[in-house]
Amino acid sequence: MSVESVIIEMAKAARAAAVQIAKCPSQKKDEVLLAIADKLEAESQRIKAENQKDVERAKEMGLTSAMIDRLTVKDATIKSMADGLREVVQLEDPVGAVTKTWKRPNGLQVSKMRIPLGVIGMIYESRPNVTIDAAGLCFKAGNAVILRGGSEAIQSNQVLADIISAVLKEKGLPEKAVQLVPIRDREAVNILLAQEEYIDLIIPRGGEGLIRFVVEHSKIPVLKHYKGVCHIFVDESADFAMAETICLNAKVQRPGVCNAMETMLVHKSAAQQFLPRMAKRFFEAKVELRGCPETCRIVSEAKPAVEEDWSAEYLDLILAVRVVESMDEALAHIAKYSSNHTEAIVTSDYERASRFVREADSSVVLVNASTRFNDGGQLGLGAEIGISTSKLHAFGPMGLEELTTTKFVVLGNGQIRN
Repeated sequence: MSVESVIIEMAKAARAAAVQIAKCPSQKKDEVLLAIADKLEAESQRIKAENQKDVERAKEMGLTSAMIDRLTVKDATIKSMADGLREVVQLEDPVGAVTKTWKRPNGLQVSKMRIPLGVIGMIYESRPNVTIDAAGLCFKAGNAVILRGGSEAIQSNQVLADIISAVLKEKGLPEKAVQLVPIRDREAVNILLAQEEYIDLIIPRGGEGLIRFVVEHSKIPVLKHYKGVCHIFVDESADFAMAETICLNAKVQRPGVCNAMETMLVHKSAAQQFLPRMAKRFFEAKVELRGCPETCRIVSEAKPAVEEDWSAEYLDLILAVRVVESMDEALAHIAKYSSNHTEAIVTSDYERASRFVREADSSVVLVNASTRFNDGGQLGLGAEIGISTSKLHAFGPMGLEELTTTKFVVLGNGQIRN
């Protein structure tokens, strides 16, 4: 079969499977997820053997040690995948939940009910655990899913997909509810992105290059975030000890992730006192500072920032720092350079905190807390399939609820429209 024929047949099968999964009872879905978790642990040797093939190929291709580390599946990785599925089981099933009800003057009762999205296409890179995370969340939310992992992880992803399919078959559910694209060629992605007749949503997860490619080529709606240019604004009324702790955590705790702080804004009234002590802690943590002229005047070791620094996602121990005249200037800077991912303010002024929350237009806005909390698990969603910085139909961490939509249900007793 041609690549096009393979992908179209997969999409058709997913659409048929989605109809059955949408009406699968919660208890049955949980039973399946627990069985997959058990089977992952039971077949750990097989999984690691297939993963080793990917790792050896990655080394031959000259992939970086960081990429190989993300690719490698260990016993702890398998346990984490299995435990993740068991955590999903503990989450409340959103399908069928009535979110709102009201009554019209003519007696009609109108409600909004959560329903699955249908078929989701997931395109991602490197980490095999995403195969299990994505499949588990999509399935629990009543969707079928087509997975297209990175070519470097194809053996690992295939064995994981085979385990899921085997459990689905054992439990009397359609195997095609979870499918993995078995083709390395990028042509398969292009064809997948054209199946708007069968696929309802595409979720890319990976670097900015992958996400931009998907957005540019997809005929299907895409939930995305290109990058995380996250800001913390240290207000004039901030508790400096708190601000130091928050900013250090946001930059240093794990600098290579999308919710790490990339730019720190400091009110001019706080800068002279706050910046030297904050800079000392950053330098101790080996953070390179790139500052505006005022920052460089106060902190002589800071390097002068250039225009590109304000929109940079460093994913490294590098931080852009700017002293601002006012909250107006801080919010204007964020509006210009933000990626709508995460913003935070450190302040003891309730009114200024409220204004920042209203006006900072990002998926998560925090007051007196680290940007690192923009994460589904940290916010109580239990798990996430990614973070969306587009507003249709989800904004921020996407958990089970964000993998559903709503329909209107209207109950009457004979009403007709005049």
